[in-house]
Amino acid sequence: MSAINKRVVITGAVGALGAAVAQAFASSGARLALLDRATDSKDLLKTLPGQHAFEGGVDLSDPAQAQAALDAAAATLGGGIDVLVNIAGAFRWETLAAAKLETWDFLYTVNLKTAVCACKSVLPHLPAQHGRIINVGANATAKAGVGMGAYTASKAGVAKLTEALAEELKDKGVTVNAVLPSIIDTPANRADMPNADFTRWVTPAALADVILFLASDAARAVTGASIPVLGRV
Repeated sequence: MSAINKRVVITGAVGALGAAVAQAFASSGARLALLDRATDSKDLLKTLPGQHAFEGGVDLSDPAQAQAALDAAAATLGGGIDVLVNIAGAFRWETLAAAKLETWDFLYTVNLKTAVCACKSVLPHLPAQHGRIINVGANATAKAGVGMGAYTASKAGVAKLTEALAEELKDKGVTVNAVLPSIIDTPANRADMPNADFTRWVTPAALADVILFLASDAARAVTGASIPVLGRV
């Protein structure tokens, strides 16, 4: 699916999913501005076809930093942003009895507040009729298991942000959608669950293909959706 000349911002771009999404868009002809809290992107940029921008050390949960980063990305990409993909986030497994309440604050901040700040900051730069926002939620929000309370609460917020913003922007022709992956096949998840059957998990490349579709003109009638991407989990 082509993304030729689309101007795309990806948050959390250095992680396993962020890198796969960057690869999918770059290979389809998009121009990228990559944002991350991490500061080193040399390995990622070397793998991508074309010339792309990277800004590291960005705390997207800080409204001022988020606005400055999205403004700079728009300027770098030629005065606008066609697509925002919010991937920045984190996972923690803790039962409530054993948890520190700081975990709830942390996951709210990195999973939901970063998406809120990035979405708000991108609004002045999105073109009417073909702007796209794609958020990454979690299929686990349908039924939170043991130790998943803080994580699923924060990701449920992402789903509701997606729905509310889709309603807000639909008459401008801007779509807002979310993908809800099950377990993503990343090195971190393999290390945490070494006895699992990794072939059942969703690969970053497969999830990136769904995100690329949602950013395309073919998905112009899809908005406010939270789409499960489950693999064989």
